[in-house]
Amino acid sequence: MKMTDTQLEIIRNQLKELTSKDCFYKEKLKGYNIDIHSQEEFEQLPFTWKGDLREAYPLGLQAVPDEKIVRIHSSSGTTGTPVIIPYTQKDVDDWAEMFKRCYEVAGLTNLDRIQITPGYGLWTAGIGFQIGAERLGAMAIPMGPGNTDKQLRMMIDLKSTVLCATSSYALLLAEEIEKRGIGDQICLKKGIIGSERWGEKMRKRIAQELGVRLYDIYGLTEVYGPGIGISCDYECGMHMWDDYIYFEIVNPKTGEVVPDGEMGELVITTLRKEGAPLIRYRTHDLTRVIPGECPCGSPYPRIDTILGRTDDMVKVKGVNIFPSQIEEMLAGVHGASSEYQFMIDHLNGRDICTLFVEAEPDANRYTLEIDVQNNFKNKIGISVIVKPVDIGELPRSEKKSTRVFDNRY
Repeated sequence: MKMTDTQLEIIRNQLKELTSKDCFYKEKLKGYNIDIHSQEEFEQLPFTWKGDLREAYPLGLQAVPDEKIVRIHSSSGTTGTPVIIPYTQKDVDDWAEMFKRCYEVAGLTNLDRIQITPGYGLWTAGIGFQIGAERLGAMAIPMGPGNTDKQLRMMIDLKSTVLCATSSYALLLAEEIEKRGIGDQICLKKGIIGSERWGEKMRKRIAQELGVRLYDIYGLTEVYGPGIGISCDYECGMHMWDDYIYFEIVNPKTGEVVPDGEMGELVITTLRKEGAPLIRYRTHDLTRVIPGECPCGSPYPRIDTILGRTDDMVKVKGVNIFPSQIEEMLAGVHGASSEYQFMIDHLNGRDICTLFVEAEPDANRYTLEIDVQNNFKNKIGISVIVKPVDIGELPRSEKKSTRVFDNRY
């Protein structure tokens, strides 16, 4: 990605301001040239990573006086020291504006009724979907996760037109609607899906069973929350709001910026954030810049659908395996559903891999087992034990689903 003159000037001013007062970046950038005049000089600055943010707990990232802070959020991770992100009123307003923009790209208007199932609280998910809906002028239905009976009742009675959810919960709701035979009472037209990556087979199942058009929304708590990018009707990547963020794609091992089109780790610098600005923050998300113009005509640059995370990878028998590879492999196997669990155990001195995969009702289990074994070996590079199970037998989640279990440690 080429840095624009406007982005460079904003970042130059931000660096001067952050290093002129006592805050996280005054210490972080000590000894570095912050009087940058080019993209190349900017790329000499150090990365910020989650460990930095944890060390700054609780409010070491705060870059403005207390009286300007109106809210804090925290990342959804369940282990380690929490990451606390303070927000000013401008930060909240900017986030709402970006989220409104996402809804507009998906074709929503103030006549829509948006059922919000992601969680509320310290996490940025539910409240982000809500402030975007309110900024758009649409009806927000702030359900939060869980209580599927009530979710479906509200969906029917209030005639919700849009579902906001993780892919896991969207699938759970889709399956429940089909099981109860209430599809003709559902008024959903669109689904805004975020928080976790999902494969093409899962996407098709959700779209068909709910009868909706789906959009990928992107974001992370450290950088506002969901709403900093979204896919359009052409489903060829996610448009990123580069007037609020500057992003790079780097080689996860070397940290070098890679050419457009090449896969790497997404790194984000905030351009307008006041409460907790971030310079070159490593997201761990794997994607690529999609070069060229989008058929939709949007001037905003695109990144590809998130392939996975650098910390999602497991290494088995010398082979690096990402969940996205398993999803892609299953997409090409007739009779295999989208849902799976990959278990790694260490028995008698060697690694044993078992892949549980849900089988379509009409699938030949023996043929499916052989096909998945062969495809796994040919496309991913190792042998696995395949165990087909019934649709719905693997657990469903109201939040993010865990699909890879490494039991070796």
